[in-house]
Amino acid sequence: MISPTKQPVLPEASIRPAPAGPIRAEDLLRDRRMLVIEHAGERYLLRLTRNGKLILTK
Repeated sequence: MISPTKQPVLPEASIRPAPAGPIRAEDLLRDRRMLVIEHAGERYLLRLTRNGKLILTK
C-alpha cells in the first residue's frame, strides 16, 4: 500500500496569491442576499440591503 505524502504546511498568504483586481460583490453573493464569511475562527455575515448597500456584521 502506498502511503500518502505529506504536503508542507505553508502560511495562508503563500497558498493563494492576491487577486489581480477587485472581486465584485455580485460574484460573491450570486443570487443570495446574505453570505457567511469565516475568518480567523470567527463568522461574519455579509448582507445586501434593499438599497443595494453592503453590511458586514460579526
